Amino acid sequence: MKYLILLIAVFSFAHVSLADGSGADAVVLVSIDEIREGKGDLSAQKTVSAGQPDVEVLSTFAAAGYVAVVDLRTDKEDRGFDEPVTVMGLGMSYVSMPIDSEVDINYEKAAELDKILSGFNGPVLVHCGSGNRVGALFALTEKANGATNEQAIAAGKTAGMTRLEPEVIKVLEAK
Repeated sequence: MKYLILLIAVFSFAHVSLADGSGADAVVLVSIDEIREGKGDLSAQKTVSAGQPDVEVLSTFAAAGYVAVVDLRTDKEDRGFDEPVTVMGLGMSYVSMPIDSEVDINYEKAAELDKILSGFNGPVLVHCGSGNRVGALFALTEKANGATNEQAIAAGKTAGMTRLEPEVIKVLEAK
């Protein structure tokens, strides 16, 4: 029992440390299906990564106090609805930052996303089709902020990076 309490205390301290800005803000991939089912606490996150949300999910984010949606999908990718109009109609800002191919997985695009996010005072949803592009850019942001390659990859995976990992590794190793 003593170890369980210690473990909870350590986890709580680590979470507070990350959330209050004394450490890197953890970006976590959330499941659109779980959000739709009412699972998960969106209020604890500054930035959340996800796959393509629908109108219902966007409404949930708006109700949770999210101030913006950053969309990394290109104009060629079908969303099934008019996302900018929907987001703005829910009282959130909408930013389009298309990441079209592996060529866009670079430090410049990661810095651009970081600058966009720093302009909002409140939680933000960043999405692409699955979270993969989001995670790839967050991995590079972590590296730019002093993380090791291993730490950057881990942060990227937490934020949703999957099949772009080999590309991110190439970028990390080139620097």
